[in-house]
Amino acid sequence: MTSPRNASASRSVSDPASTRISDLLLSKVPQVTIAFWIIKVFSTTVGETAADYFNDTLGFGLTLTTILVGALFLIALAVQFATRRYTPVVYWLTVVLISVVGTLITDNLTDVVGVPLLASTIVFSVLLAATFTVWFLRERTLSIHSIVSRPREAFYWLAILFTFALGTAAGDYLSEALGLGYLVAAVLFAAVIGVIAIAFFVFKANAVVCFWAAYIMTRPLGASIGDLSSAPTADGGLGLGYTITSVVLGAVIIALVVYLSVRLAAQRRQVQGSTATATVTA
Repeated sequence: MTSPRNASASRSVSDPASTRISDLLLSKVPQVTIAFWIIKVFSTTVGETAADYFNDTLGFGLTLTTILVGALFLIALAVQFATRRYTPVVYWLTVVLISVVGTLITDNLTDVVGVPLLASTIVFSVLLAATFTVWFLRERTLSIHSIVSRPREAFYWLAILFTFALGTAAGDYLSEALGLGYLVAAVLFAAVIGVIAIAFFVFKANAVVCFWAAYIMTRPLGASIGDLSSAPTADGGLGLGYTITSVVLGAVIIALVVYLSVRLAAQRRQVQGSTATATVTA
């Protein structure tokens, strides 16, 4: 007898329409589009600048900022797990908050514990690799289009947390510890993403591998952009400050999330209508 999971997989392989319905109605994560990548990069940038805004500008300090943002993230994550399917507002709020948390984890390790950035980069790389390994051994897939169960969603968010912490450590290591500067670091990470895109679109490299490679790289890219925008000109930045950078990019994220929410609702109505019509016809 075919298990429900295998039966679902078989229908998805043989029936493209079934795959589309599953993605739109069952998946807990968004479709990968241009808007997805824009919001992802900007959320990582806001994660970097927002952490510095609460810590430095508002004077909360690293410990209080970590506690407050950590509590908000846990609440958002609980709501995300409680939702039955992908909800743009809940999902992207969780992404922004986990971005801040990832930044704060690395900042605490560096500034409070005194862990070198290179060591943090290596440790988070190992933790991320271990997460992917266990996830694949248990679920036999790392595709985000298959996030339709609690275990897969748990692996997904754990992987994202480690990508954010890793990205912060790697970005700071290149731009600060190695002295490359924020602009050079941003260009370097953007170039790596460009190579990944060429591998996928031109050489037809594995989609799942390319997705996660690009996802990991967007974090240090966003962090470098955040530091470049907000840091004083004397430190190699543009001097826009944490407040302006966070508010402007936050507004862009909100606008895109509203757009995606409206678009997704229309898509779901269309798919549900098509399914109902097919059922009646059959």
